[in-house]
Amino acid sequence: MTAALIIFVISLPMVAAVACLIFRRDHLRNGVITATGLALAATAVMLISRTPADLSTTGPGRLAVERIIQAADVGLLILFLYYGRRYRSRLVVVLSAIQLLLLGGMEWLSPPSVPSDAVVFHADGLTRVMLLIINLVGPLICCHAIAYMRNHEREFKIEPSAQPQFFFMMLLFLGAMNGLVLSNQLHHLYFFFELTTLCSFVLISHDRSALAVENAVRALWMNSIGGAAFALALILIRASTNTLDLQRLLFQGHQTAELLLPALALLSLAAFVKSAQFPFQRWLLGAMVAPTPVSALLHASTMVNVGIYLALRLMPLIQGTFLSRCTAVYGGFVFLAAAALAVGQSNGKKVLAYSTISNLGLIFACAGLNTPPALTAAIYLLFFHAVTKALLFLCVGTIEQYILSRDIEDMRGLYAVMPGTALMTVAGVLMMIMPPFGVLLGKWMAMESAAMHIEVIMLIVAGSALTVMYWARWAGLLMSEPVVVPFLPERLPVSTWSVLLSLCAGGAGLSAAAPWLYVLVRAAAGSAALPADYTVHWGIMENAVGRFAVFPLSLLAIAGCLVSILAFHHANRGRSVSPYLCGEQSDEPRVFNGPMDQPVKAGARNYYLTSIFGEKTLTVWLNAAAGVLLVLLMGGAL
Repeated sequence: MTAALIIFVISLPMVAAVACLIFRRDHLRNGVITATGLALAATAVMLISRTPADLSTTGPGRLAVERIIQAADVGLLILFLYYGRRYRSRLVVVLSAIQLLLLGGMEWLSPPSVPSDAVVFHADGLTRVMLLIINLVGPLICCHAIAYMRNHEREFKIEPSAQPQFFFMMLLFLGAMNGLVLSNQLHHLYFFFELTTLCSFVLISHDRSALAVENAVRALWMNSIGGAAFALALILIRASTNTLDLQRLLFQGHQTAELLLPALALLSLAAFVKSAQFPFQRWLLGAMVAPTPVSALLHASTMVNVGIYLALRLMPLIQGTFLSRCTAVYGGFVFLAAAALAVGQSNGKKVLAYSTISNLGLIFACAGLNTPPALTAAIYLLFFHAVTKALLFLCVGTIEQYILSRDIEDMRGLYAVMPGTALMTVAGVLMMIMPPFGVLLGKWMAMESAAMHIEVIMLIVAGSALTVMYWARWAGLLMSEPVVVPFLPERLPVSTWSVLLSLCAGGAGLSAAAPWLYVLVRAAAGSAALPADYTVHWGIMENAVGRFAVFPLSLLAIAGCLVSILAFHHANRGRSVSPYLCGEQSDEPRVFNGPMDQPVKAGARNYYLTSIFGEKTLTVWLNAAAGVLLVLLMGGAL
């Protein structure tokens, strides 16, 4: 049964992707997307109780799998060569050719020794968490895209419809991610690694505009750097250990760790590129030109989580090494650097993009600390970041289609025109920075884990302070208008509001249940066999350092919400008065008669401190500093 579920969760989205390409009628394609999402979610939940588990192939079946993976690898790289020639990108051509040569040397000149009973797919605690993120959050994003893409094509007058190709790639992306997190053979993992690169390239270039193609090509060549590093790492691992079996490498652990350090450094580089860490952040920022569901999928459920998964999976092999310590400092630096750049942004999607890069940096810092509490914090952050960031991206996409802008200044007083979406956006912002929500719990655990590492804790504290600045500013903008009475939510398609509401309720509910998720998270961090770092009693997580009262704070938050609803019902008794505008006021809101008796519209705007936190001011220096840290990290391992 477990083997069938593993095969099903990989193959179903790929079969459904082909169905979306074939079905040209909207209602048929929408039915396939919805049914696939429900089936994937159910399968991921069923696999929770069936791990750890291994799936092996023997005889002709094993050989067939190997041949299919080899052929698909070569086919992908040839396709990258084609795209490089088509779009005149020498970097794509060179990097693809390098990967072909490395792959050819490994597969044909010195093929890996794969035993007849080799484990092809492996599921454990970390896999469970990744499968839940991919197959609960990913399908919700695809369902939100149903109405979004219909409006998107209407707005940009796209004829004929490109939705079949769009949803083909979205579902293929989910299948590639499931295959990646379940693969036990590193060369199979490499194939899915490159397949995610293809999916992101096609989805970023979906609108076919010059800007979309330019950013898609940038994403392709930058991620090809990671692919080349991965391919070279495979050869080094093969030469050192005569195996590419991931579980066998982890089992041998300290016996081969020193031999594997150069390869592990290259795999770390591949992870940093895939997760858009500095100085590779431009590909993810450029991906914001894609339709918003693509941005949500890349940031929350798929692409950037590939690097995090690689890091968390390989961390046991570098525990106590210079590479591990450098990863912690590098991740902390990226957390601070991206948070600083987010402060200077008014573009909503850019704020979210820098926030993603920042939070991923914090997860890398926890992975580099490489202790059970730190890895537990990393899993918490990964899980709650995925849910909350998906909610915020989809909210921004919904708002953008409604007000035709993604600038947060244009969202000032959004509550007056889109009260439902505004409230869910504010809820998403609060989930990023306030107790009792899971992201703050993860940061609290990360700070405790870094307490004995002065350079890391200083970076985390400074980055956290900047994080509050840009999130609080955005939430205040959304709620800056007087209360609207009666409360009349805007009309949205069912596939839009149901997804937003599900993510909002899911983020809040899972945060309240965080203490009871501790067992699952500890297993994902690989520390289930060790004594518990935190005791859980009545919803309070406590250790020798302090306590985080999740359940009591959740009850307090619920009480505050009920009081707010009660106060809202009494709001119609009050009288709304326009602010005094230093002149004779007109009948039009926020307009007064100024000099020469001319109407002047009063406005307000936040300070973004671009002279301090602007991209033009900081990016070059931050990229240079990140480059130095990467050279130090790679040099220490090599």
